[in-house]
Amino acid sequence: MALRYRTEAINTDGGDASSRVSDGMEVSVSSPLGPNPDPDATNPEQLLALAWATCLNSTAQAIVKRQRRTAVRIEVELHSVENGIGYEFHVDAFLSAEGASPEETADLLAAANARCPVSKLLAGSSTVAVHAESYTAALPV
Repeated sequence: MALRYRTEAINTDGGDASSRVSDGMEVSVSSPLGPNPDPDATNPEQLLALAWATCLNSTAQAIVKRQRRTAVRIEVELHSVENGIGYEFHVDAFLSAEGASPEETADLLAAANARCPVSKLLAGSSTVAVHAESYTAALPV
């Protein structure tokens, strides 16, 4: 396979400092579990949601050849694991397509999920699910 793009992210201070990408972007991070989480900083849950929403919707748009509007929303929850040691993400992706029937939306979701690199990375996890839903022009923010 031919390399198409490469990046590198670096974090040297853990969950309450900053993370940066080697080619310039830097973001403040703050653990949502800390005693005083910074509301202006981001966290791994938000970054995962942004990455998958962007990837899955870009893939859906490529499939529909930008002939209809699509939307993806991602819900990420942080749960304690059953043995009490550590945490795990529970992630749900919801895809919708303007003017599409429920069956067409489900087919688009299946195709986009099969092609999206982030979906491939998350595939097989028991705490990850995808769902087709009706299109709404104004998604909640």
